[in-house]
Order: sequence, then structure tokens, then C-alpha cells
Amino acid sequence: MAFSGKYEVQTQDNYDAFMKLIGIPDESIEKGRDFKYTTEVVQNGNDFIWSQIYPGHTTTNKFTVGKESEMETMAGKKFKATVKLEGGKIVVDFPKYHHTAEISGGNLVETSVAGGITFQRISKKVA
Repeated sequence: MAFSGKYEVQTQDNYDAFMKLIGIPDESIEKGRDFKYTTEVVQNGNDFIWSQIYPGHTTTNKFTVGKESEMETMAGKKFKATVKLEGGKIVVDFPKYHHTAEISGGNLVETSVAGGITFQRISKKVA
């Protein structure tokens, strides 16, 4: 269950519909559609620093599994959540969606669900 590494997006399913549903502006959706997002994860036991690098913006969340932490959404809104570890998956409820992340076949697989839409991003480990 080692999440540490640098990952680059390979595929995204239901990107446009999901981003629109959670309130991301059309201009940002357009910019991000074909951008090769990078996710950098530093894991030290149950402590994580999870950074997602978007066009012109980086979101970094620091959290400890099982403890309430202040987090930030893709849209830049701050909220408090308790990140859980369930069956090797990181699980967190954002204000508008349920998010899981896992390592599968050496890839980072992130799945977000809201309003009947499932958005999945698969990123390949590059470092």
C-alpha cells in the first residue's frame, strides 16, 4: 500500500460531465481536459502530503488517516474531513463527491462519484 511517488494522468473517464456537475467553470474544464495532470504523493506511515498539479494551480492536502484534517477541493474550497483507509484504498468524502484512491498494477487509480456520475482518473507512476 505504498502510495509515495509522482504520477502522470494516462486516462480520464467522464471528465467533462463530472467537472460540470461539481461546479468547475467551463473555461477551467476546457483547459484541463487534455492537460497531463501530475499527482505527487509523499506517504510516511499514515501521514500524507498529496499534491495535484493543474494548469496554473497546485492543490496540496496534508492529512493523517483517521484524523480530521483541513482539505481543499479541486475548486479551491476549504473543508474538514477524516480520511479513511479501507481495504488498501484512501477514502474521503468531499463536499460534493465521494473519492477513493488506490494503487493497482503500479498505477494510481482515483475514482470520484457524485450525482450518478463516476469520474475515474488513472495515472502512471513516473518517479
